Order: sequence, then C-alpha cells, then structure tokens
Amino acid sequence: MELVELGLTHWFEEMARELHGPDVPVARVTAVDRGRYLIRDEHGEIPAELTGKFLHAARSSVDLPCVGDWVCVSYLDARSHATIHDVLPRRSLLRRKAPGRDIEFQMIAANIDVAFVIQACHFDFNVRRLERYLVIVREGHIEPVLLLTKTDLVSPEELEHLIGRIRLAGIDARIVALSNVTGEGIDRVRELVCPGQTYCLLGSSGVGKTTLINHLAAGSTLETREVSHTGEGRHTTTRRQLIVLEHGGLLIDLPGMRELGMLGVGEGMDEAFADIGALARNCRFTDCSHASEPGCAVRAAIATHELSEEHLQNYLKLAKESQFNDLSYVERRKKDKAFGRFVHSVLKHKDRQDDS
Repeated sequence: MELVELGLTHWFEEMARELHGPDVPVARVTAVDRGRYLIRDEHGEIPAELTGKFLHAARSSVDLPCVGDWVCVSYLDARSHATIHDVLPRRSLLRRKAPGRDIEFQMIAANIDVAFVIQACHFDFNVRRLERYLVIVREGHIEPVLLLTKTDLVSPEELEHLIGRIRLAGIDARIVALSNVTGEGIDRVRELVCPGQTYCLLGSSGVGKTTLINHLAAGSTLETREVSHTGEGRHTTTRRQLIVLEHGGLLIDLPGMRELGMLGVGEGMDEAFADIGALARNCRFTDCSHASEPGCAVRAAIATHELSEEHLQNYLKLAKESQFNDLSYVERRKKDKAFGRFVHSVLKHKDRQDDS
C-alpha cells in the first residue's frame, strides 16, 4: 500500500520536509489506546511509542498524537517497532472540552475529510444533540454528512417528520437514511467514500456504527452484541481506530461520547447556526440578546414561524456554555503562566544564592 492511499497529500509531505528534511519517514496513527500507539506506513502496521524528548516538549495532551495524525518516526529492531518524535500540522481536527470539571481540550481525531454524524431514528434521535455535534465538526473544518440509522424501526411518515425537524433547525447538511437490518441506504453511504479520503463515524453508543463498519469494510472483525429492548445496540467501541476499507477509503471508528462540551468553538457556532447569524445582522441593536429587545429580527422570525424557538434556545445555551468555558480556559492559562514565572524566579533566586 502506498502512503497516498493512507491519505498522504503533497501538503503533508511539504510539512515533513520543512520540519525535518526530505528523507524523514512518516506514518499515520491508526490506533491510540491508553498511551499506546499503532502506526501504519507502506509496509504495514507496527506499535510505536513517544520519545522522552517529545513528551517533555508537549505542553498539553493536545500536542500528543491522536488517531489520524501523520507523525515523523524512527524505526527500531528491523522495523518491529518505532518511536514517534513529531506530529505534522493538522489539516482538520475533532476536539471537545475534556469530560468532567477540567477546562481543557481533548483531541478526538485528526485529518478527517468527512464526518458521518449518526443518529438512530428510534431511541437516539435528538436535534439539540445533533446541533452540538455539528458545531464541533464545523469548528474542525470537516464536512458533515448526517446518517439516520434504524429506519426499519419507524414508518416512512415518521422518517419524513424527523428529516423535517432537522431542516427546521436550519441544518442543510446532506442526509442519508439507512437500515443495517434491511441494507437500505448502505450503498448510498458506500458511494460517498472515496479512495485516499478519511471519514469518521460520530454518534452515541449503540446507534449502529459498528454494524455499518462491518457493511463497509470487507472482512471486518468488529464485534457487535444483541440489540436491547429499546432498540439500542449493546456493542460499544472502546478505542479510537482507523480502518482501511476495501475500496480505498479510510474510516475512523470512535467510541460513543456522552459529553460534548463546548470550548473554543466560535467559528463552529457561526457555521452551525448560520441562519440565526444572518437574521441577527438585521437586529436594531448590534449586541441584541434576542430576548425582548425592540427591533429584534430573530424574534420576528420566530413570530412568523420562520425560525424555531427551540433552535434559538439551543443556540443561546451553547453560546453561553462556550463563553463560560472559553473564559475559564483563558483564566487557567493565565494562572499557569503566572505560576511558571513564579517558579522560574524562585529557581533563579536560588541559583544566585548558591553562586554567592
């Protein structure tokens, strides 16, 4: 397999040359599991670890390799394993606020061309959660395609109603409805996958991601369990991994994520809620909160049913969450820098005392 089939482009080659010269070996990260890495090059897949120098230079977990990254490597012991000493710049990325109370970024995957955002038509369907996914996808400069799975569990009329709710929320991304049981829609998804392009599956646990991969990847051994009484699949992916598909596309399978915190998503918010942004430009006041101000074009659109109140409220909720987390992140960085300067001054003062 050639590196171009793994997604290597002239842009990545140029980045590698600029950073380390023309002869540096590069490989793609195909799996990350508890700090252990698998990388793949034209010869196959081998385990890899980070060099101590790389770890020491990393300022945060965002600097560490994630699935989909292109990395500069050195091979050891007849190419039985490798060390990673640099990560090439990312063309696109998926990241979120780290789960829990920490206000920090968490990398999910990188260098993705298209994100298949999946929701099941039955138990999982939630437009508000879908909007949250789209903010993160668009912030990372990734094209979204919406997959509505488990269509065999709803009637054609119910399916049309669900699609209508998505369009009412101002979401204009392509939608593909499919059933892993009947096979309907699988060929449409397969036609979207192009050689050398990287795709990811993004959605809650149990929406049919693994079964879809088994349809798309010939010979895949990903395991699924029985479906629960709610219609929810019981298999959950436990690690992020990149799979090479039979027809040349690359697919990143991601664990279901219960938390999708907003952090650093200003551009993604603007793109995911472009309809509200377009209306807001016609508000009388530039700082309009779209609550009760006179001359609010957004409230006027809601009054004429051109815009959904629920859609606006989710926008305001996500904007407030993002603003709070962004301010907390900046404040933490300021404290970290202040503490670093304090430690540096203490050590410098101690060195002076030792010299004297």
